[in-house]
Parts: sequence; C-alpha cells; structure tokens
Amino acid sequence: MLAKKKQNNIQNTIKNNKGQGVMEYMIITSLVGVLCITAMKDFGQTIQTRIDKAKSKIVRSIDIK
Repeated sequence: MLAKKKQNNIQNTIKNNKGQGVMEYMIITSLVGVLCITAMKDFGQTIQTRIDKAKSKIVRSIDIK
C-alpha cells in the first residue's frame, strides 16, 4: 500500500513537471515572437527609409536630364 502511494506521488510529480515545462515553453515562445515582431517593425522602417531616399535620388536624377 505504501509503495503504491509513493508510486502515485512520483507519477503526479512527473505530470506536474511536464505541465510546468510546457507552460515555460509557451511563455518563452511568446516572448520570442513579440521580440521578433518588434524587431521586424524597426527593421522594416529602416528599409522603407532607405527605399524612399533611393527613390528621391532617382527622381532628382531623372528631372535633371
């Protein structure tokens, strides 16, 4: 009887640890996703600025000729 209780306690502990691991994984994955979205927004703005500058130079060079 005592052995069965210990076995149940061990099984419950393992199940609880698995659930905790999954939750930690979900939190970390969510944070990485938010950081990636933020980085892409900043990076996208930089690219847009460079494209606008290149476009302005092209338009000016066409107007001069």
